[in-house]
This record gives sequence, structure tokens and C-alpha cells, in this order.
Amino acid sequence: MRATVSLTQFKIATYVRSHRVLHPFAGLLAIMIVLYSVRVTPGTELSSYADSAALLVPVFAWAARGLLDAEPDVQRLISATAAGRPGREVAGGLAASAAVNAMLAALALAVPLVIGFAATPGPAVLLGGLALHVLSLVTGTALGALTSRPILPDPGVSALALLGGYVAMLLVSLAPIAWLTVPIIGWMHAAGRPGFLGGHLPGLAVITAFWCALALVAYIRLRRTRP
Repeated sequence: MRATVSLTQFKIATYVRSHRVLHPFAGLLAIMIVLYSVRVTPGTELSSYADSAALLVPVFAWAARGLLDAEPDVQRLISATAAGRPGREVAGGLAASAAVNAMLAALALAVPLVIGFAATPGPAVLLGGLALHVLSLVTGTALGALTSRPILPDPGVSALALLGGYVAMLLVSLAPIAWLTVPIIGWMHAAGRPGFLGGHLPGLAVITAFWCALALVAYIRLRRTRP
């Protein structure tokens, strides 16, 4: 456990020092400017949070991909050897990616409270916004991991796969077979309806968790055959 925590801290430090963290931060800033250039009227805050969560999926994916790519291949092998088991290195990378995305998600939740909302929303809206951004960061982390250099070594192919995967999720979410992928559009539709937390969120969370878990299992299995 201590080795995994140390690896997680090392990977975050490597990512920050490489300045790659500026890329997803700039994407987050751009989305915040677009969403909150006009103050959100009372009663629509949860829908605004849902839009934010949906738009931030590729930003979270880019952050996870950038973190997993920041460490050179040789250093990654050294880390796996030092940790004692390759699985610890994989777990450290995923934990570091999730931690960075959690910080970005916290900013996405806090910014509208300061400059975006015309009135401070109630606890139910804040809890719903938190849940939506957790679903978003988990989705983005899984997508970013699957398109990182250990899985797709070519940077161009990796970037296209990341953006293509996001667009595919959006398109399938619009179809009657939305359960065949992470229901990003479903998040946005459900947030505008009454009873989101108790009625719509559990089902959306189960579908999202299933596909993200499947993606992460695929990533872990593929990493076993790649340096």
C-alpha cells in the first residue's frame, strides 16, 4: 500500500513538473467561461452542472492521458520494478489520474458558486452536481487510460481515439440504445427533471459504473502485455 501511495505522489509530481497539467486546466477554464459568461438563473443550477460534467469528460480524459504519458517508458519500468509488482505501478497511475481529475472537478464545482450562479443553490443541487462530476471524472479517467501511450503508442492515433471515443459516447447516448455506453446525454436530460437524486441518478450511475469498470479492466489486462 505504501509503495502504491509513493508511486501516486511521484506520478503527480512528474505530471505537474512537466507542465502538461496546464493543458486540461486551460480546457477547464474555457468551458467555465462558456458556461458561466452569463449568470445561471435560479432553478437551473443542476442542469448547468450537468452540462459542465458532460463537457468535461474529454478534459478529464486528456488529463489522465497526459499524466500516464508524462513518465518516460524506461522510468515506468523502473517504477514497476521498485514497487515489487507491475500491478502496483498500474494502480498508482490510475490513482494519480483520479486525484488530478478530482482537483479539476472541485474547481468546476466551486467556480459557478463564486461567479456563475445568480443565487446560491441548496444542498440537493450541490450533491447532484458533485455526483455528476464524479461520474464525469471516472468516465474521463477510464477513457484517458485506454488512450494513453502504454496502450496506443502513436500520439496522433491516441488523440483521435480519445476524441472519437467521446463523440461515440455522445452519439450513442442520443439513440434508444443509450445503455450501450456511458449515458452522457442522459445525465443532461435527467438533471432537468424532478427527482434527479432519488429517481434518475441511481440508474445512470449503475450504467456509467459498469462501462467504466469494463474499460478499466481492459486497460489493466492490456497493460499486462505492454511495457
